[in-house]
Amino acid sequence: MQDGYIRAAAATPKLRVADPEYNWREMEKLMKEASEAGAKLLVFPELSICGYTCGDLFLQDRLIQASRDALFSLVRASAGMDTLVFAGLPWVFEGKLYNAACAFQDGRILAVIPKSYLPSYGEFYEARYFTGGAGETEYIPDEMDGSGSRRIPFGTDILLCCENIPELKVACEICEDAWVPYAPSNRHAVAGANVIVNLSASDAVSGKKDFRRQLIKAQTSRLMCAYVYASAGAGESTTDLVFCGHNMIAEAGDLLAERLSLSEGEGLCMTEIDLLRLAYERRRTSTFENRKAMHSDSGTYGFGTGEHEQVPFCILEEGERPLLREIDPSPFLPKGPGASEALEEMLLVQATGLKKRLEHIGAEHAVLGLSGGLDSTLALLVAGKAFRLMGLPAEKIICVTMPAFGTTDRTYQNACRLAKEMGASLREINIRESVLLHFRDIGHDPEDHNSVYENAQARERTQILMDIANGINGVLVGTGDMSEMALGWCTYNGDHMSMYAVNAGVPKTLVRCLVSEYAEKEAEGGLSAVLLDILDTPVSPELLPPDKEGDIAQKTEDLVGPYELHDFFLYQMLLRGFPPRRIYRMAKRAFRGTYSGAEILKWLRTFYRRFFSQQFKRSCSVDGPKVVAVDLSPRGSLRMPSDAVADAWLSELSELEKEA
Repeated sequence: MQDGYIRAAAATPKLRVADPEYNWREMEKLMKEASEAGAKLLVFPELSICGYTCGDLFLQDRLIQASRDALFSLVRASAGMDTLVFAGLPWVFEGKLYNAACAFQDGRILAVIPKSYLPSYGEFYEARYFTGGAGETEYIPDEMDGSGSRRIPFGTDILLCCENIPELKVACEICEDAWVPYAPSNRHAVAGANVIVNLSASDAVSGKKDFRRQLIKAQTSRLMCAYVYASAGAGESTTDLVFCGHNMIAEAGDLLAERLSLSEGEGLCMTEIDLLRLAYERRRTSTFENRKAMHSDSGTYGFGTGEHEQVPFCILEEGERPLLREIDPSPFLPKGPGASEALEEMLLVQATGLKKRLEHIGAEHAVLGLSGGLDSTLALLVAGKAFRLMGLPAEKIICVTMPAFGTTDRTYQNACRLAKEMGASLREINIRESVLLHFRDIGHDPEDHNSVYENAQARERTQILMDIANGINGVLVGTGDMSEMALGWCTYNGDHMSMYAVNAGVPKTLVRCLVSEYAEKEAEGGLSAVLLDILDTPVSPELLPPDKEGDIAQKTEDLVGPYELHDFFLYQMLLRGFPPRRIYRMAKRAFRGTYSGAEILKWLRTFYRRFFSQQFKRSCSVDGPKVVAVDLSPRGSLRMPSDAVADAWLSELSELEKEA
């Protein structure tokens, strides 16, 4: 296992119907190719050794024996390979014929798993030939064992457990088994399987491809497992059907790799499965192994006994190979055809949260500080949507711009233009003199641009906003986002405080994405133009004076690091539970060509140091809606002591810095 990853492959071989001799040789080619590529798990389609479409030929002794001989040849060809292989064939046991999968490795058969559910509807007639697998695991003679003493398990409830990688436990189901209400994979997962293989023969009916994809993704999401799905291809008989060879590898709801032999030709679909991710998901989800609740009155899901036979195997540790799977550098952002819909839903979640708070306390106004930056812009867009939902005019949204020592003309003008375009009311309160008076009161030199200089401005602004809200029966809407709270990049009892924090569950990369989506899909004319200019403005709290040209001098990402990195770190640490070493390696791949290893290490250290030291701010954070899978609310996803020590994490980073 390389850094928690195991490489797996689904294969659709070239095939001739009812020709096991030809088929096993084609399968051998793919088996060798997968082994040489470092695949530790390889899955062939259902009945791949003879072909799924043999019809009544399945009842012929000659085909049955030829299939078994071909299997033995393929098993012998696997000698010296540590790849765990699953191949399908007709198998006779106690006078009955089964549609079975044979698991083998390094020249030895490990187990034979029969199909549980036999489709006999529509175009399928399996019950005409086969018997469904059920009952306790039996032991059958290993016909390849010269001594005749070795026996192998035959049954549906079998776990193949890797001895040297305890995180890897593999179970098998066959085609229809995945489509039924009580899928065998349910009980396999409860028994400990985290990788399910499915040998399939699914035809190329219009629309079925999307259904298959949704089915496999949903199953892996519910069971917190990986799934390797291999389906029969165009070599099958086309008398009445065409088979598309739809191969997929999925993990915890994500489709990692996919191949359609109908369009791409026969071959391998290959990528890595993240075993550490699966282990963490199951560990943190308290309901996953509540076996008493999960089992039916009979103690099982459908067929099977509820007790799994464990079959050991072992795989070789290898040196590092480049990963085949891509690592998403922006994991908080929705992708694909449904991205716009997902972003719209997120904005609606924020707006609905604010609407409920306003209605609950009978507030007549929303008040927010408008800086001309991204966060306050999103807060205003959310407030605008909330007021539309309530049927209230936008002028009841009171925007307050409060210029001070670091305010630039660009952000000031953008704040004014944005309020106007949104139809909100705008107040301007210059805080320079009040802050200078405060400096005189506390004996602070205005030329000393330390934390007092910065935080006094933030607290003055918050005081003004709170008092305005009190005076007009309003709610002060917080603008700070989740990334800032993760880093503690906010002033305690300053912008840290509000009456409802609409952006509290939104990381900075997503803030940008939401504003961009609004500018593109909902805004027109002047509103779109100002939103685009705000998107182009550097992120800054604007607490230090501008440069000589009047531009922003205090750029947040120069000081604490790029938010795209910090959001990546936050996601992998909190949602995946990964340690610093793993996150570092993932970041190197995700951001290759953008950040060097040294830069990633530098900002990763900053992230851990600040995340631990700033927990006291999160422990008393304001109410706000959870928007994505991670949130930092002390009442929500994160329960963390304010005085937790970061040494264990930082020491691992020190080791990485020595190795670099």
